[in-house]
Amino acid sequence: MTRSLLDSLMHSLRRLWTLDAFSYSLRMLIALGGVMAVGFWLDEMAVVIPLFLGVIASGLAETDDHWRGRLRALGMTLACFSIAAVSVELLFGMPLPFVIGLALATFAMPMLGAIDARYGAIARASLILAVYTMISLEQQHGDGQIAVLERSLPEWLREPGLGINLVQPLLLVVGASWYGLLSVVWCALFSRQPLKHSMATLYRELGRYLILKAQLFEPLRNVDQSARRLALAEQNGRVVVALNQTKEMVFRRLAGRRDTTKLDRYLRLYFIAQDLHERASSSHYPYGQLTDAFFHHDILFRCQRLLEQQGRACRGLGKALLMRQPFDASDSQQALEDLNASLVYLKQQQRPEWHHLMQALEALASNLRLIEGQIARLNDLEAVSNESDNSLLDRSPHGTRDMFERIRSHLTPRSPIFRHALRLTATLVAGYGVLLAVHPTQGYWILLTGLFVCRPSYGDTRRTLAQRILGTLIGLVAGWALISLFPAPTIQAGIAVVAGVLFFATRGSRYTLATAAITLMVLACFNQVGDGFDLIWPRLFDTLVGGLLAGLSVVLILPDWQGRKLYRQAGVSLKTSGRYLGEVLSQYRHGKRDDLAYRLARRNAHNADAAFSNLLATARKEPGHFRRDVEPGFGFLLHAHTVLGYLSALAAHRGELESTASASSGIETLLRHGERLSQQLTALGEQLEAGGEIALTLDSEDEIAALEAEVEQVESTTGRLALSQLILVLRLLQPLESAGTQLIKASRAS
Repeated sequence: MTRSLLDSLMHSLRRLWTLDAFSYSLRMLIALGGVMAVGFWLDEMAVVIPLFLGVIASGLAETDDHWRGRLRALGMTLACFSIAAVSVELLFGMPLPFVIGLALATFAMPMLGAIDARYGAIARASLILAVYTMISLEQQHGDGQIAVLERSLPEWLREPGLGINLVQPLLLVVGASWYGLLSVVWCALFSRQPLKHSMATLYRELGRYLILKAQLFEPLRNVDQSARRLALAEQNGRVVVALNQTKEMVFRRLAGRRDTTKLDRYLRLYFIAQDLHERASSSHYPYGQLTDAFFHHDILFRCQRLLEQQGRACRGLGKALLMRQPFDASDSQQALEDLNASLVYLKQQQRPEWHHLMQALEALASNLRLIEGQIARLNDLEAVSNESDNSLLDRSPHGTRDMFERIRSHLTPRSPIFRHALRLTATLVAGYGVLLAVHPTQGYWILLTGLFVCRPSYGDTRRTLAQRILGTLIGLVAGWALISLFPAPTIQAGIAVVAGVLFFATRGSRYTLATAAITLMVLACFNQVGDGFDLIWPRLFDTLVGGLLAGLSVVLILPDWQGRKLYRQAGVSLKTSGRYLGEVLSQYRHGKRDDLAYRLARRNAHNADAAFSNLLATARKEPGHFRRDVEPGFGFLLHAHTVLGYLSALAAHRGELESTASASSGIETLLRHGERLSQQLTALGEQLEAGGEIALTLDSEDEIAALEAEVEQVESTTGRLALSQLILVLRLLQPLESAGTQLIKASRAS
């Protein structure tokens, strides 16, 4: 019985360890618990508040990296924190210099994010710490009971020349240093755990994509295929995000390392995921026509079942990675055998009206076999040879000149980063004016609310505002109840620690709960050195004012309505698809090679497709007048994503042409027509991005007729398949032109 309980406990702990937020929360528990323990040990609870705020700011500045990179980032973070805290201390009480410094720092924060995500996180956390410094100083110099901080500081902090005014910045930076060092040590001990989580997330999202793709093969009539294809396009965006995040994680750990043996396994997993994504996103024929033709046969059901099994296998791999369990993908083998048997039966029918459809089915079955082969490789990664070119694109800035160039490129009102920087600056400056005029003793929560609520888009700002107000209300009510029920300082200290951990565990997924937790933590902390009940109404009032100012700035100051930008992103999507086709044709010309240029073109095409899908989702949250682009946007997304699927199918078969004279003839035909199609997609994209007149420069109907005549003369099966993919893309040029024109018209009308 005892052994069974122990095994159950170990299994539960292992499952907790697989949760992405668990290790993050555990670090926060150690950091905040350590701070609270120091406060009790010194019997100086007044120092807990700035230490707590320093820990939180340091946690917000944390980005993924290996321990050396995180140590360098920590040094930069502490330097920025020190400058921010001391600057606030020096300018506090001088409104004009203070507001000038606040405006400059606020504007610089988003602009630094243009350099790199890491710089953006550090800059944002530095601004948050500056506001935390204001809040601490406000309580210190206010007429409330929190002013006990100045009187209760121990003698060892009153060194000659230090002065009481620098104690607050010192405590904030000490708290940040404590969590930062804990994070570095944690990263050194568990360096590959974040990479495991990221890889597991990637295969989990890939598995969901395969399962959604399987629904397109469901042999049912009168099914809303458009809704399913839209759901698939949105899931494709999530897969692309997971691929990009995993790539960055792998790259950071490979950078500067001579021995990469321990990381080779993850690199192989990443490249297999890339190949699986390309093959899974392939489309060989309109699924509705296949359903009509083979409604009374089980072939599409077999395809659906196999894809579902493969999707579950990908999700199973993600779980196996985290649980350190063996991976088994044998369940899909029987589904593949059933599909092969069904395809053989259909071939034996020899019905002439199925001639072209059978080619599509054979290509589909071949692609599913290759997916099965890639999944089988996951069982024995050690036997997988390294890619011929396993280099990854380094997107980090190279030197100071590159940093300044990245910032300079965004110093224009057309840049969304520049617009957000202006709106955020206006929000905080206006908030400072309001607190001076209305609420000078406890008004710095207005700045903190504006900083968290003001987002780059209207939809995100509106959602965050609603969640923050609701979360604040919940947190205030919970804080009032818990402080009243548990007046003991030790219990309230425990509540503060748990609430702080809960904030970090939920801030990325459940912002309402995270806001409630941080509000509860603030009340519990301040109640240790004063009366936390005095903060309830000011905190609620400041939240409402800060949220209102953030909402007004997003609507009134260079409003960045996402619906008006749809046609530009649509143009980028077509341009990247044209370049992707160009790289695919180069592979047909020179032979299959997954080099960096090819993988970059493929990733850019999928990134642009995902960006358009995300932009469309954001535009749906905007006011009705600005949502006129949404309906034509859905039509364009369906066509553009279908084109990308056809191109992915063309790419998936790029290494299968036979070395014969007929195959060479097919390649020449493919290259001739494919290059014209690539140019046409690029031209359409450029016209659409410019927002002017859209007109096809290629007569797609004549091109289709000429290509169909040449397809009949090609003897190679793979050659005919490749040319058929071009025909499918050509047939979508007119719908793309029409959808693009509607996007531009809708944008002008709004």
